[in-house]
Amino acid sequence: MDKSIKFNSSNLESSLSTFASQGITEFTLQDEAILSHKGKLLHFLEAFREKAGDVFLTLPVNASLLDMDVCKACSELYCTLEIPLEGLCKGGSYLFDKKFFSRRAQMLNTMGLVFGFDMNFAAAPGDSVKAFRDRLDFALSLYPNHIDFPQLEADGVSLQDGKLSSIKMPKPSATFSTQDIKNCRDTAFALSTFYTYGRAVTWFLAVLAPLKMSASKFFQDFAEWQKINNCSLESPWKAEKASHAEIEKMQLSFLKFKYEEKNKSELFEVVSNVVRLNGALSRAFGEGEESEVELSYNPDELLSGAAMDIQAFFDNSFMENSTVKVFMGQNGPDYHYC
Repeated sequence: MDKSIKFNSSNLESSLSTFASQGITEFTLQDEAILSHKGKLLHFLEAFREKAGDVFLTLPVNASLLDMDVCKACSELYCTLEIPLEGLCKGGSYLFDKKFFSRRAQMLNTMGLVFGFDMNFAAAPGDSVKAFRDRLDFALSLYPNHIDFPQLEADGVSLQDGKLSSIKMPKPSATFSTQDIKNCRDTAFALSTFYTYGRAVTWFLAVLAPLKMSASKFFQDFAEWQKINNCSLESPWKAEKASHAEIEKMQLSFLKFKYEEKNKSELFEVVSNVVRLNGALSRAFGEGEESEVELSYNPDELLSGAAMDIQAFFDNSFMENSTVKVFMGQNGPDYHYC
């Protein structure tokens, strides 16, 4: 059972060894003194590994602090990195260093670390809808496990620990109108639903490629689909409360629509197999759920690099109907033929 317990800087390290007895299974580090200093962070990560190594650690950390030493220390923990995707205002424009974040993401992916980005829209003077969509497309190209948008929680009345949330919606500007802000918020919610809560990192870019459209346009369209199907940001439906299986059905319904729209219907069977098999594996890992999945292609091939090119896979693979049972094995999610 997770508990919401606060620790101050003076007693944090000494408290790590008590996490198990207190039933703490997840912990988010929010001490800026540690998060902003490499030496202190490395010391904390070592102490955490020794005293609370079984606890899932969320580490909100600036990309500038992520070097090989910090990444190696994180690789020895059960953790996720939350990285602000930020730029700076210069000469009336919002500048964003793609090379800097690309190098960091490449290192994280090479080392097999789980990471996500925190993003904002109308982030600073000079930001624009085009710049936001460019950041979104760039962020997804780096294979983050998830992308979070703090502004989605900005409602002006939400309470955190008895206090009003410090997150506020941005105000309109010369480069971001009220309608622009609303559209970007809808797109952000669509991405959160489809990609983050839909656990789409392993297959999203492969499935997007045959459609020949940008990720930002894809999620703009999905936002419209959500409005039509009463599961948008303004609806009573909540992505964070939906089961992954429910969101997977939404993913497949929308993907079928887009593949038909782009005259690529013949590829959808491959897409459906990839999405459903990966989804079952993720639920086996995340919820311990066992399931049976009916497939039209060899599951080993669907999970190989060959399936990362949907068109080539369709052209070169033979259909092979089968049913596999997906379950959580000793070494992670696994499957066998029924």
